[in-house]
Amino acid sequence: MNQLAPLGPVYQAGTLAGNPLAMRAGIATLQKLKAPGVYDELRCNADRLVAGLRQAIAQTHTAARVNAVGSLATLFFTPERVDNYADAKRSNTQQYASFFRHMLDRGIFLAPSQFEAAFVSAVHASEDIDRTIAAAIDSLKAISAS
Repeated sequence: MNQLAPLGPVYQAGTLAGNPLAMRAGIATLQKLKAPGVYDELRCNADRLVAGLRQAIAQTHTAARVNAVGSLATLFFTPERVDNYADAKRSNTQQYASFFRHMLDRGIFLAPSQFEAAFVSAVHASEDIDRTIAAAIDSLKAISAS
């Protein structure tokens, strides 16, 4: 730390670097993450969401894939595996845009870009996961009908 200004030659800054409110929020977050079972519940919710999305895709016969790791997931509208950026670029971004709008109409806010991941967080409850899966089924049905 002695290398950082004002003691050292390295200047470090950021939008919220050192901001008391941001520091307090960070400390509160770390305290919540130390609670027993928080990561197990997060993993269970993420796994349930991914399984539900995959089931919705199968149920609606949609040419789509869900890639997931940990609590991150991305839905790609393609029948092919997505293992890299070139594969992802071949997905149907217009269909994703339509899915995004339908999900938004149902109260589910996703990343507007096909190339961003959805994040399940520790504050998402089982009810949120259930509502998201139900909205996904309705949205996939709606885009397949149009």
